[in-house]
Amino acid sequence: MKKHLLIFFTVSFLLLETVPLWAARIKDISAIGGVRGNPLVGYGLVVGLQGTGDDLKNGFTMATIANILSRHGLSMRDKTLKSKNIASVMVTATLPPFSKTGGRIDVTVSSIGDATSLSGGQLLITPLRSVDGEIYALAQGSLVLGGFSAGGANASMTKNQTNVAIITNGALVEREVKYDFGRSRNFTINLFQPDFTTATKLATTLGNVIKGVEVKAIDSGTILVSLGTSFEGNLSEMIAAVENVDVPVDSVAVVVMNEKTGTVVMGENVRISTVAVAHGNLSIQIKESVNVSQPLPFAPRPPDGAKPVTDRKDGTIVAPGGQTVVTKDTALTVLEEKKQLMVIPQGVTIQDVVMGLNAIGVTPRDLITIIQTIKAAGALQADLRII
Repeated sequence: MKKHLLIFFTVSFLLLETVPLWAARIKDISAIGGVRGNPLVGYGLVVGLQGTGDDLKNGFTMATIANILSRHGLSMRDKTLKSKNIASVMVTATLPPFSKTGGRIDVTVSSIGDATSLSGGQLLITPLRSVDGEIYALAQGSLVLGGFSAGGANASMTKNQTNVAIITNGALVEREVKYDFGRSRNFTINLFQPDFTTATKLATTLGNVIKGVEVKAIDSGTILVSLGTSFEGNLSEMIAAVENVDVPVDSVAVVVMNEKTGTVVMGENVRISTVAVAHGNLSIQIKESVNVSQPLPFAPRPPDGAKPVTDRKDGTIVAPGGQTVVTKDTALTVLEEKKQLMVIPQGVTIQDVVMGLNAIGVTPRDLITIIQTIKAAGALQADLRII
């Protein structure tokens, strides 16, 4: 009976050691080397706006209109447009990998002039180029906004962004990016978050799950996979099998803070050494009031040219005779919160840290200051990132 119990506890311990806290598919934490989207950009015009377009005093908008109209046989020489129904825009998109000629992609349209809104506009045909200068897509269509802007002479209201719009399937692919997958016998896996532990575990897990392949971690972010005999000549099938393998994921302890919004996000592996924390707010309030001192009834008239004099000893204003005097009173108040000193023991988890800081009444804004100070003291075992 003791022998069976010993075997049971031994097996249970090994299972707890080998099973990761959490795992993710390879396709969710990495990308295949060389398989990526290509950014595209173009300059165009949006027409059909309801008086919310660019002021045509902008030279680039006027020049663009003149060039477009000249292609249609209309001359803009010695003529001036006063319409505000046109806006100059930049059009951006991403060409997905393996996109074929005739396919469609989404585009984003952003105003670059002084247009107040792109609502109701229509994008004229705009060529989209990549960094090599070649045209890969043509964009055109009606704009869709996620907000609105309205107003009158004395008031206005705006919701969300009105100078940026999208066109779903608004660009037609004209050129393909060539990928030579058929001749390659190996490929690389590039981790989104480079980590030596994750890279090593990925290589080991992949080698155990898919037989006949050679997997090697080159560095913290790159894993080389050599094609196995069972996948000879079919690299796409090999990649499909690799992408769906679950691997344990590890990461560096990180604390991210946004001072603009007061947001603090801490990872699971954040640890703090033994440290004492006390945090209190100091506020100084200065209040000034103006008083008017009137003379008593039937007070004697002051001599000609007499002016109030301030006593340098106590600040009292002395006015000769019956004279009205304006005096100022200043009240100074200093308030300091009484906070207890709290000791956070070494090696506590993130839950313990949050519970401990909440116990002394720490707000998110205060938490940013406390964490920065703990990091400066060398007691925070995590990477601190401020955005």
